[in-house]
Amino acid sequence: MHTPRPLLRPARFRLILSGIFLLLSAVACTAVSPLRHSPVEKPDQAGETNNKNIKDFFLYGDFIHKNNVHTVLFNRKGFELAPPIIRLHSAEVVELRFDDLDADYKNYYFTVVHCNADWQPSELSPFEYLDGFFEEQVTSYARSINTRVPYSHYSLEFPNASMQPRVSGNYLLKVYLDGDPENLVLTRRFMVLEQLVQIDASVGMANLVTYRDTKQQISMEIHTGGYPVSNPQQDLRVVMTQNGRWDNAITKLRPRSIIGNRLVYDHEDQALFDGGNEFRRFDTRTLRFLTERVAEINSSVRHWDVFLLPDQRRTFRRYSSDNDINGRFTIRNQDGRNDMLESDYAWVHFSLPMDAPLASGGLYIMGELTHWHFSDAGQMSYNYVEKKYEISLLLKQGYYNYLYAFLEEGETRADTGFIEGNHSITENDYSIYVYHRQPGTVYDRLIGITHLNSSVQ
Repeated sequence: MHTPRPLLRPARFRLILSGIFLLLSAVACTAVSPLRHSPVEKPDQAGETNNKNIKDFFLYGDFIHKNNVHTVLFNRKGFELAPPIIRLHSAEVVELRFDDLDADYKNYYFTVVHCNADWQPSELSPFEYLDGFFEEQVTSYARSINTRVPYSHYSLEFPNASMQPRVSGNYLLKVYLDGDPENLVLTRRFMVLEQLVQIDASVGMANLVTYRDTKQQISMEIHTGGYPVSNPQQDLRVVMTQNGRWDNAITKLRPRSIIGNRLVYDHEDQALFDGGNEFRRFDTRTLRFLTERVAEINSSVRHWDVFLLPDQRRTFRRYSSDNDINGRFTIRNQDGRNDMLESDYAWVHFSLPMDAPLASGGLYIMGELTHWHFSDAGQMSYNYVEKKYEISLLLKQGYYNYLYAFLEEGETRADTGFIEGNHSITENDYSIYVYHRQPGTVYDRLIGITHLNSSVQ
């Protein structure tokens, strides 16, 4: 790793000025979608704003703002597939890693912004949610080794010796260039937790006969114990997510009954998720020979091409269990020793045969490989000659999960069942977040989290 000497510049000290603090909060959750680019050229243009899917505030957050940035990994350090969640005042750390395909060194900086339960900037100033400095330079980087697509690999950790959170809740990590918060590079959501309440929850088939074969239902109780909640109906906010998705998050649940310090959420028609299907997968950990689901591998001086076998619709097929990782990916390289620096990039070509294009919406590749949202970069194009949907994505070597999602025009919630089918016995991961806004305060504390898996009864 190279550790360049930090620039001697007054940006860090200027952040003490309140005007800069307000600017950081104001631009915290601005979402910009990347441009689509040609599958034979390295992307080198900045992204443009795509407003068609920004109506839902839960889509503000995980975006890449520069097309030279790829493979953003963000997790609790030491646990590659764990979500970026840490406990307040603990030794836990979140780690951000990303690649710059310009393959040079840039002056990247980062800060964090406190957000409310709806991922909008809270009214707290940086003085109130951070200890230490409010800006840090990203000084840990290294160059790729023996790859056809060269890149620089950057990493950072939070909290660190110079910057620590003071309160719990939702946070947005912002990376930007040359100390200019408006010159955004990427944004990522993470959470700081105070586990102050107990959450007992279960997930299974829907109770209502209408949905029993296609949907999964979550039932839960919150035990507040000695933690004071004066008005649970108004002061508490419960959020449920499935497999890390935010487009189909459930956000407006209220307890059906309150029994002492027990808040009961046993809704039959509100805490329902489409069961979906097991994720599709492909493996590019090696580019020397064909693996499962890989039909062809071609190479040139500048890049690799990986052609996957054509996929098929599963709308009405019988459910088949599979060991997936629920839409995530891992970076691995069986041809080298260092996964992060020796893994090459390849254009991965997806195809889905269909007799005619969809008239009322778009078809997207969905999963962590497209950041769980629906931008132009993940939208498939219809090939009228070969009668199929297709897309090419530039991806680093590894093991990937994905699904096909249909997004109707004007909607923000995608339908995976249209292509993949829905089954109430599908294995899915669920997360439940409990926020509390105490009377007289201006921010939402994150007071409880629990994780569930539908295959564990």
